[in-house]
Amino acid sequence: MTSRLLGRCARLLSRASPNAQATTARLSAPPAGPTEPLWAFAWMGPLGRPLCEGRSVAKDEDFPTVPKRTHLDELLEMAESQQDILLAWAERGGNGNQAAVAMVRLSQCQKGGSELNQSELLKDPRLQDMMDTVAAQIGTVWNGTLVSVLRSLTALNVPLGAAVVRSVQTEVLWRIRRLAYKQLAYLVDWGTGRKGQPEKIVNAALKHLELRWAEISDPRTVSTLMARAGHLSPALMDRLEDKALELMEGFSAEDIRRMCLAMASQSRRSVPLLRALSYHLLQKPSPDLNTPLLLDIAFAYGKLNFNHTQVFQRMASELLPRVPELSSVDVTRCAKSLAFLKWLHLPLFEAFTEHYIVNNQTYNTLQLCNLIMSLAKLGFQPSKGEFYDKVHSALDSSFSGLEPHLHTDVLWSLCVLQQSRPQYFTSFTQHPHLTKLSEGSHTRVVNYRLKLLHIAATLQLEHPDSAKTVSLQPPGPPPTPAARRLSPLQSGLKGALEALVGERPEALRTGVSTVHGWTIDGEMVVDSENKPVDLVGLIAPHLPAGGGNKLLPVGARRLAFLAWEFPHFGSRSKDLLGRFTMMKRHLQLDGFITVQVPYYEWVELKSDRQKVAYLKDKIGKAVAEDMAK
Repeated sequence: MTSRLLGRCARLLSRASPNAQATTARLSAPPAGPTEPLWAFAWMGPLGRPLCEGRSVAKDEDFPTVPKRTHLDELLEMAESQQDILLAWAERGGNGNQAAVAMVRLSQCQKGGSELNQSELLKDPRLQDMMDTVAAQIGTVWNGTLVSVLRSLTALNVPLGAAVVRSVQTEVLWRIRRLAYKQLAYLVDWGTGRKGQPEKIVNAALKHLELRWAEISDPRTVSTLMARAGHLSPALMDRLEDKALELMEGFSAEDIRRMCLAMASQSRRSVPLLRALSYHLLQKPSPDLNTPLLLDIAFAYGKLNFNHTQVFQRMASELLPRVPELSSVDVTRCAKSLAFLKWLHLPLFEAFTEHYIVNNQTYNTLQLCNLIMSLAKLGFQPSKGEFYDKVHSALDSSFSGLEPHLHTDVLWSLCVLQQSRPQYFTSFTQHPHLTKLSEGSHTRVVNYRLKLLHIAATLQLEHPDSAKTVSLQPPGPPPTPAARRLSPLQSGLKGALEALVGERPEALRTGVSTVHGWTIDGEMVVDSENKPVDLVGLIAPHLPAGGGNKLLPVGARRLAFLAWEFPHFGSRSKDLLGRFTMMKRHLQLDGFITVQVPYYEWVELKSDRQKVAYLKDKIGKAVAEDMAK
């Protein structure tokens, strides 16, 4: 068996090179003795390439598959217009690969402006000859050119049913296994969103990329595939995230921007990758961090709800001197992104308001509304009153014409900022479109009903004179409250309050829903000595049922315990967001003394005894502050 196998090898080696004849003769001769096996002579045969060209290639010999450059190739490279390309083809002609290169150059010249319109170009006989040549000699077109001409046919608006289009697409499917990973990525970028044969090409390319993802070695391919194909292949997206972490050191600032936008567009919140992107973004010099890049990064982080203080500080320091150069779109976009992140940089937002004061004529109504809602979410109050003067001047003519949900959001934001005016309530109540707020999902309906209750509370508590003439009642039946799940802070506060009142549970209410749309974690009435008083029978105008008929005892005070969780504060701040600032203000105007229990103080308390003592101290300080007013 071994002798037969070596005999076949010897015959193949003899075909590969004439220099192997002597060796073949030696291998074919009988062995000198039993101690010399036949395979001992096999290493002496020359190495040939019988499966490639039928002969071996000498070291100094040109590679046989590389064609020599022709004058047509030089003319196509130097061509500056479509006419130059068509003339070169008409004079010289060429093979299928050269025809494909000429079509690629035609589409490139078209992007830069051309003297030929689309219909004239498609009817040109020279272009028709190119397409016929490509279709007839498709086997001679190189892989890279084949992939490029596929996109060029689309750019030239060649009909999908044309013979050249069908021929090129079929050939791509046949060669899909032999394409490099960059060419596969190019096909995915081209065919995403297309139907028919392009969809088959994309699916085939994705299948091979899932198997060959380890070959990817450049950041641009990673970002392109994540942006274009991530939603089509979650498995590939997971591997691309791993590859991005591997190649992170080579990412430019533009690559980081593309990566962040790709993740934001698919809502993929990969914390390790975002942290790595943030670290390498901080290492980039200032010239690389242009304004569009910073705005895109802010948008992506806001969309993914990813906070990174060092990146935000660097972003603010880079943007602050450029604010006067920003457009109204850039200002509102950046303010909205930072508001989603709950990150308030006072100098930057002050610069945004000054930008509006100077350039208010360039802001349209929607941009102004977005700016107001961003300021309200963060609870930011500009230092210059001129800002609100210009805001009111712009809203006087456009406020009544807003879409119902936007109308509600803007008025609610003005209430948060304490900038609501009686005419806004009048205009708001005169619109029949409020009934549209009860349409949509249950969560959205409940959210807007709460906003209407907050607006009505602002009208009643902050504008009592206008409340006599303007009636604002949320349309439709009240929403059924969802089951309330207590957080660790809320459950701990509830247990400490129950321990504080001891054996008098009637002196405490927890989870109180008020008529103004706010929920109080705990309610208590204390006498002049700060001792709890029974709540049974006492009048309670803040409750939907109104409570009892008894007035509060002389010297008694009504307390509202508010558990401030981590999401109630701005990022890296102990300042409440605008919504909760308005809540505290409304409760105080409704006769409550607010006892605030922030998470960062409660977490320091370890025992139940410490928690009860903490609440007693808080009650004493809150009552003393109220008496000092």
